[in-house]
Amino acid sequence: MQTAYVTHPACLLHDLGEVHPDAPARLGAIQDKLIAAQLFDWLLQIEAPAASRAQLQRVHDADYIDFIEANAPESGIRQIDADTALTPHSLEAAYRAAGALVAAVDAVMEGRVQNAFCAVRPPGHHAERRRAMGFCIFNNIAVGAAHALETHGLERVAVVDFDVHHGNGTEDIFRHDPRVMICSAFQHPFYPGTPFDDRNPNQINVPLERGARGDAFRAAVTDKILPALDAFRPQMIFISAGFDGHRLDDMSGLILTESDYAWMTEQLAAVARTHAQGRIVSALEGGYDLPALADSVAVHLRALMGI
Repeated sequence: MQTAYVTHPACLLHDLGEVHPDAPARLGAIQDKLIAAQLFDWLLQIEAPAASRAQLQRVHDADYIDFIEANAPESGIRQIDADTALTPHSLEAAYRAAGALVAAVDAVMEGRVQNAFCAVRPPGHHAERRRAMGFCIFNNIAVGAAHALETHGLERVAVVDFDVHHGNGTEDIFRHDPRVMICSAFQHPFYPGTPFDDRNPNQINVPLERGARGDAFRAAVTDKILPALDAFRPQMIFISAGFDGHRLDDMSGLILTESDYAWMTEQLAAVARTHAQGRIVSALEGGYDLPALADSVAVHLRALMGI
């Protein structure tokens, strides 16, 4: 079966200015690389719908959604957090980014594709139930996981987050939900600086020191994340795919390469084949050096496609 590529033009219109790291050019660089690598035409293209309010309210409070809608400006840029802002086009982009995960889950669960990658922005994994932060407005991956549980009746899903920053928002949303295992490998200490708690057996945190290379990353994943996933037996795996731990990305202090991201994806694909009928839904989070991001997404997709 194919891999789906889910995106929407509105995700390009969320433009926070030339110097902002989360630039629309990120999605353009990814698509250009996939075309050049002759991967793009093999993907099933899906245009992301807008998430419904009911789908968002599974993971965000109604008052928070109201706050986002009320603060969408008619012109200019409006800060809603020290790191997060809205433009006149941000609201549609955020609804489409979350909706991409819904569409991806539906495509996988209906058997139209084996797995899916959502090329979306704004990213989502820092967005908590009641708070925007870290460029994130709605928690896209959480919307997708909740949709799999509530609409498709799955009993266990896992979220694996390898962005260089801790996936605090996803953890905040699912902290008390035993149906969701959250595995996060990230640089520590580092942004967002939120506390994490390993006493919950469904929260597996793997902090990595600044300067950690691929061998340390792979060892931590092998020792902690993969055994936890095998024990949990997820029926679908969600990936918060942040590529900002790449050695060329100046947003972080990790020293990872494309081969590390390919290896990680291959490991998760193996777990999915064993426990989840191969079902994976991945969503773009960070990654701000354009060539490194494009190359990393290409190997991530190759691994999802099994080529």
